Amino acid sequence: MSRFLFVVPPLVGHINPTLAVGQELVARGHTVAWAGHQGALAALLGPEARVFAAPDAAHDGDFVGLRSRWQEIQGVAALKFFWEDFVVPLGRAMLPGVERAVAEFGPDVVVADQQAIAGPVVARRHRLPWATSATTSAELARPLRTMPKVEEWVVGLQADFQRDADVADPVDLRFSDRLVLCFTTTALVCPDQPFPGHFVFTGPALGVRPPTGVFPWDRLDAARRRVLVSLGSLNAEAGRRFFGVVVDALADQVQLVLVAPAGTIEAPPRGSIVAEWVPQLLLLPHMDAVVNHAGHNTVVEALAFGLPQVVAPIRDGQPVVASQLEASGAGIRVRFSRVRVDELRQAVRAVLDEPSYRQAAERIRRSFEVAGGAPTAADHLEELVA
Repeated sequence: MSRFLFVVPPLVGHINPTLAVGQELVARGHTVAWAGHQGALAALLGPEARVFAAPDAAHDGDFVGLRSRWQEIQGVAALKFFWEDFVVPLGRAMLPGVERAVAEFGPDVVVADQQAIAGPVVARRHRLPWATSATTSAELARPLRTMPKVEEWVVGLQADFQRDADVADPVDLRFSDRLVLCFTTTALVCPDQPFPGHFVFTGPALGVRPPTGVFPWDRLDAARRRVLVSLGSLNAEAGRRFFGVVVDALADQVQLVLVAPAGTIEAPPRGSIVAEWVPQLLLLPHMDAVVNHAGHNTVVEALAFGLPQVVAPIRDGQPVVASQLEASGAGIRVRFSRVRVDELRQAVRAVLDEPSYRQAAERIRRSFEVAGGAPTAADHLEELVA
């Protein structure tokens, strides 16, 4: 049996797919560990998971806070901040912890998230095979291809990072040359774009997640259509206005399940459910549609249950994912900061009432089913050791 080390950033949507793949590998008799932010990993993986702190407590910068501050910046400045203040510093801080994980755990394969660039660097220093965990489809669309100077700058930052880490032959750390696990399918992402053979589209990897709270299941109203509204773990605080528009637009139309920090929604409408946490995978089968920020994790999980969506992208790869969803016919895109009450009401009514949206979502759901999810990802990781 083999040993697999997952290297991940402190971001929920980037950790969850690795949980499902890790569970599949363990079920096959392999040994699995994670390297990353100990607090974020412990909350999501549960007490039995083997976790190596990277960065350790002495070098644990506020990377979640940094990424939250990045949410306030617009345009090219946001991209600059993302790479210079989040990805590269996080990579530097993680290097010692990932080195320690490799030395103590002795993995046969390193599986590195695209935003955890310490993973492939350490793997290359130890001549270990490494795979990319592409937990968002944004990079797969190569969004910077129309801005070659910006793309060249991103590649240059990665090259400098590798040379500083004593890797003399830099590569693009976002894409392994052996295996790129894409947790989506081409039914959603660039259906006409050719991809190299080592890009494996598995669909979402959905595993069993430890509960982190209690949900009031008895308050779901079977007599009404139900809509889940979530802006992800990093955007909820910024969504006060958006949640207000949602309530004004939909409170008398459907039962709302709103995922929001306490106090964000000042006067929750009668019959709605407001919670800081929901068991999303268990809840989605009870929903009729989802309103969200076009975060890749939420989008593909909703599609895995054939649910149409209204998406309001904020930044990062979210506009790319929103465009992919809208082009697929499974959802409608609205403006996060400027959406009007009537506009949002009309969009939600459309995805609920017009069959084409649900039919498109169902088509993508079937593509996910065929792709295989976590078992397919595990199959290909095993091949790296064979």
